[in-house]
Amino acid sequence: MKVKIELFGAARDFSEQNLLELDLDQKSTIKDIRKKIIQYLDEKFNGNENYKKIVNSSAFCSEKNNIVSDNYKITNNEKIGIIPPIGGG
Repeated sequence: MKVKIELFGAARDFSEQNLLELDLDQKSTIKDIRKKIIQYLDEKFNGNENYKKIVNSSAFCSEKNNIVSDNYKITNNEKIGIIPPIGGG
């Protein structure tokens, strides 16, 4: 199934389009999305460790703008947002 990942904050560096389109198996979860994004980063950015840390520490939100857990089941053509932690001083 196709899923669009909207990129926010530091995750925007992952793509010039501010989104990623992923092919996932049916019954995939946010945990599967994390793995798929890290696989993409390994291929596209030679396993950039800083990018991987962003993915592993980010929250994800559903189309209804609710923060969802790693067990959240994805539906076909759903749009999911990745929201990195915000830092500053």
